[in-house]
Amino acid sequence: MAKPEPNQNAVVVPAGIDPGKSYSCVRSLSRAGLDTIVASEYDDLPAAASRSCDESISIPPISEDLEAYKDALVGIAARPDVDTILPIRPQDPYVFAKYRSEFEQYVDLVVPSFDTLRLCHDRLRLAEAAREAGVPTAETRLLEDVNDWDSDLIIKARYNLLADEYLGQDTSVIPGTVKTVEFVRDGTVPDTDAIREAMYHEPVVQEYIHSAGKYVFGALYDHGDALATFQHRQIRGDSYTHGGGVYRKSVDIPRLESTGRALLDSLEWHGLACIEYMEDARTGEFKFIEINPRLWQSTNCAIQSGADFPVYYWLQSQGRSDEIDNDYETGVGTHTLYGEMKYFRSLFQEQSPFVERPSPPVELLKILASFAETPNFDDFHADDPLPAVVGVKRLIESQVL
Repeated sequence: MAKPEPNQNAVVVPAGIDPGKSYSCVRSLSRAGLDTIVASEYDDLPAAASRSCDESISIPPISEDLEAYKDALVGIAARPDVDTILPIRPQDPYVFAKYRSEFEQYVDLVVPSFDTLRLCHDRLRLAEAAREAGVPTAETRLLEDVNDWDSDLIIKARYNLLADEYLGQDTSVIPGTVKTVEFVRDGTVPDTDAIREAMYHEPVVQEYIHSAGKYVFGALYDHGDALATFQHRQIRGDSYTHGGGVYRKSVDIPRLESTGRALLDSLEWHGLACIEYMEDARTGEFKFIEINPRLWQSTNCAIQSGADFPVYYWLQSQGRSDEIDNDYETGVGTHTLYGEMKYFRSLFQEQSPFVERPSPPVELLKILASFAETPNFDDFHADDPLPAVVGVKRLIESQVL
């Protein structure tokens, strides 16, 4: 992979409070010889403290004023040294697609069309699209269409991202995610009115998949053609009940590959995609759960395995897709230290009707043993220790633990 001339190419990394993903992207891009610009409303981020960060810029909070956030990114994109902007935060693909013409005066972005994004963010329509593509999927219905509660179910937001365009009404809602999830055991009737109120709209009900494993299929596509793909198996999530992977290992399973490609091919996908699959313990099928159209929480696992998606994205944005090397090593594991702490905390603070709570002492030993076996971390690197210090300081000040 050819490196650019120094100081001529910069990539913008929009960063939220996630301590690992933006930091991993900054390190990845810097190793490729690219300048990195961290843009965020937060002034004490690990990514901005990294020796791999060339510049940090303060921008308006995305949760308060989406237009101001967009205008700030367009202003940065207008700089002659900026090549592109990574889609990292949940709202980024939405902002890039909705205001594509404003951004593409200055930079090339690799994101789906707004119509495809609307489908992607709608769990109900997306489940139907998966079935039409022949992809096994969890049964998905609107809450109002559920007449019986005689099976294990999970209730979640219909929209992966809430926005007026999706809700079909002017609510003046600032696009964002609804993370509320309700687990419903067979025979239990939930308080549906309270759930609707908590989620701000009519949610969906999915069958609860008793899983033999959770997997991620990551990909970068060019108008329906796969440029690079990657898989990992989740070993621990940020909660013992559910959640994103905080300890994972790269895998290469042909059946998962074909299932992942089938859905993205059918959608003529363009850009990044992170697809979550559950391996059904009863049937052995990889069942589709959802798509996130951006760089994923566990991007560092792909990077450490050799699938350098932040750099791949930059190459595609610059018309250099032929330089993407679609190959990676299997068996490579990575952790998020902060996520592992959240997992351990969940053993005391959370509960699930479907998952038996593991023994905290046993789990602590497992975590420490996995650190010794796989000392690769998203948010700590011995050659760049300051981001970890900043992350711990933020953790203490916010009293998260």
